[in-house]
Amino acid sequence: MKVNVRQNIKILVLVILILFSLQKSYSQNDDFWSNISFGGNLGIGFGNDTFSGVIEPLAVYNFNEQFAAGLGVSFGYIESNNFTATNYGGSVLAFYSPIREIQLSLEFQEMGVSRTLEIENTADFKENYWYPSLFVGGGYRIGNVSIGIRYDLLYDNNKSIYGNAYVPFVSVFF
Repeated sequence: MKVNVRQNIKILVLVILILFSLQKSYSQNDDFWSNISFGGNLGIGFGNDTFSGVIEPLAVYNFNEQFAAGLGVSFGYIESNNFTATNYGGSVLAFYSPIREIQLSLEFQEMGVSRTLEIENTADFKENYWYPSLFVGGGYRIGNVSIGIRYDLLYDNNKSIYGNAYVPFVSVFF
C-alpha cells in the first residue's frame, strides 16, 4: 500500500487546526468544566471460592438539569475455581431525568473479553472476543447517588459478561 504523504500532512494540519479552535472556544467558556461530572461504578463480590471486581470511571457533561451524556471506561475481573475472566472496554451513555429523583439511561458498551476455563487432563479452553451491550435503564437518584437497574437489549447468554440481561447498578458522581 502506497502512503500519500501530502494527503497525510493535510489531514494532520486540519486536525491540529480543529483542536486549537476547540481549545480556544473552551478556554473562553469557563462554564464547560463546571458542567462536567466525574464518577462511576465500583463493585466487588465474594462467594463460594469466587471473587469478582469491576471499576468503571465515567465523565459526563450536564447539558441542563434533565440531560447529560458522557463516556466511560471499564475493567473487570472474575475468578472462580477453574475459571478466570478479564474484561475491558468503553461506553457512551446518556441520562434523562424527567424529575430530579428519577434517572433514565441509555448506554452502549463494547467490551473485550478474555476468559479461560481450566479442564482437568485436557487443554484449557480459552476465548477472546468483543461483546457489545445496549442498556436501557432506570434508577432513583438521591443527590449524587443513583440506584437502579438496567436491561441489556443485546444480551447473549453464551457471550455476555453478565449472568443476566438485568444488571443492577449504584453510581456516584461528583
